[in-house]
Amino acid sequence: MAYIMVDIEADGPIPSDYSMIALGAVLVDEDLNQQFYGLLKPISENYIPQALAVSGFSREETLSFSNPEHVMKDFATWIAKVSKDRPIFISDNNGFDWMFVCWYFHHFTGSNPFGFSSQNLGSLYKGLTKDMFRNFKHLRKTAHTHNPVDDAKGNAEALLALKKDYGLKIKF
Repeated sequence: MAYIMVDIEADGPIPSDYSMIALGAVLVDEDLNQQFYGLLKPISENYIPQALAVSGFSREETLSFSNPEHVMKDFATWIAKVSKDRPIFISDNNGFDWMFVCWYFHHFTGSNPFGFSSQNLGSLYKGLTKDMFRNFKHLRKTAHTHNPVDDAKGNAEALLALKKDYGLKIKF
């Protein structure tokens, strides 16, 4: 299976009412050099300034980003290119990231290459350590910058550490 670590930035809490404005993904393997980055034009007039500020972009900048349909089609093409078999969506906060990616795939392309499920890195770590109060974020090497490629790469590094240091049985 091809594990693809995904991170997104959005200008609000839910898709359709608000917009995914940045999407990053990294194929999880020893190199972490297969990466995807897309900037998406807002699909709604609504946005929450504080949510948008996290991304570092202004509303005016986001209005010049790419058509979401093109970005999602490019992402689907990238996933097919880097996946030898079934792609597995994994993220730090899959409740949030998955919600946007799944909605955008179905809305703009008619299907989701990841299927109907996703994995949560934080929950995986909590299970491995048998402690619901533990956090994996110290395992990242790449700084968490809110650039979704940086954040996906840091999370992929943490997943690799779970394999190496915690004995996680996983194949890349």
